[in-house]
Amino acid sequence: MSLRPSRFVFTDRRFDPNSGEILLGYALDNTPLVERFFLPAGLTPSPSAKRAIDEALRLLHWIAGVSYWKTHCPPMWVFQGPQPTQHQATALNTIYQKGLAEFAWHHQLNLADRIACPSEPESSALGMDYRAPSVGLGEGVLLPLGGGKDSLVAWHQLSSVMPKEQLMSVQVGTAPLIQSLGEWMVSEGLVHHHWVIRREIDPQLAEMNAQGAMNGHVPITAINSAVLALFALVLDVQWVAFANERSADEATLIDESGQAVNHQFSKSFEFEALFDDWIHRYVASDLSVFSVLRTQRELAIVKDFCLLDQFHDRFSSCNRNFHIDPSARGQTMWCGQCPKCHFVFLAMAVFLPPERLVAIFGSDLLDQQDCIAGFEALLALDGVKPFECVGEAVEARAAMLALSHSAQWKDHAVVQHLAPRLSGLDVPSIDQLLEPVGPHLIPETLLS
Repeated sequence: MSLRPSRFVFTDRRFDPNSGEILLGYALDNTPLVERFFLPAGLTPSPSAKRAIDEALRLLHWIAGVSYWKTHCPPMWVFQGPQPTQHQATALNTIYQKGLAEFAWHHQLNLADRIACPSEPESSALGMDYRAPSVGLGEGVLLPLGGGKDSLVAWHQLSSVMPKEQLMSVQVGTAPLIQSLGEWMVSEGLVHHHWVIRREIDPQLAEMNAQGAMNGHVPITAINSAVLALFALVLDVQWVAFANERSADEATLIDESGQAVNHQFSKSFEFEALFDDWIHRYVASDLSVFSVLRTQRELAIVKDFCLLDQFHDRFSSCNRNFHIDPSARGQTMWCGQCPKCHFVFLAMAVFLPPERLVAIFGSDLLDQQDCIAGFEALLALDGVKPFECVGEAVEARAAMLALSHSAQWKDHAVVQHLAPRLSGLDVPSIDQLLEPVGPHLIPETLLS
């Protein structure tokens, strides 16, 4: 592609229930691009779900386009077929702009000048309180399994309030660690079934990146939310229960214009509420996509996870295990160098002794001089957190301060070096941070 494209086109989209293949077509000017997902083959959706599936496919097509649009950020969007309504266009503008805020910050782009989704007037039949028809979905929940602590705590909470035969895990992508964990959970009777959804990105995307196209973080949880909403309709399941925590609402940084840049935007409550509104307005009134951990901060989730010792040698939150390129995946459960490894170790140290964490991680990260800078970044003393899915800065500070008063941890190199840096800061107690907080969309029947 020698010239910068001026148009991004949403072309065709197709879903074949027999093969499970989802085809999403795009074009940068005249260069066609295709992304594919593969749901499990041979499932037969209810005829009553056809309209809802078509709407969910439309939503997935429009959201997944973010991976291809970002390569050149062309200012003209073209939709072959009906354009989004004004309400949908506003939501897509938000998903692209806030979901790509980190990408834009790294590339020094003003996306507000480039994102302008065209729209057509809202149908007069779709009033402000309009809700899509009910599909008549059956009872049950899909739990997106990520391989880390959060989705396992979500499983524990769900399993305490609903029958196991209604609880199924699912993964988007083919990460072996997640699949192994899911299959083990089935064998242990912890979930009824584990589903795998394959995703194939157009190979031209890697070629464009190698040739200098813009690359960077995309709102992957938004894409996963859309494909799982569609899959729930195919499976005849009423709930998709993510494990996104309250801590995901905190901005990674505030840019020079005062705008929040949040690596975890598509895990935030803002996105969850936007997505919920779209699903109930356009897709199906009886389908809900929500986070069952929404009111909990990372420290509360970690405290719960520390009691689930059957998972301690099977989980990993280190993102090197889940890289889309298999050759880039880690060779161990924990690399010990990334922000995820550091944050999870720090949070678990509040609740577990050093010897237990060494057994899990393979080494004592809080007693290594070369890890000091990594742990310091979590404290965000300069107002900037790592661009990763880690907890709030105040949680990391509270954990570090608590460890400085622990006989088991206070003499560790990282704690000795960093705890004094917190002097004079207003750091809440661990107990304060364990309290549930904030709004949520958790169904009432799951709160009992």
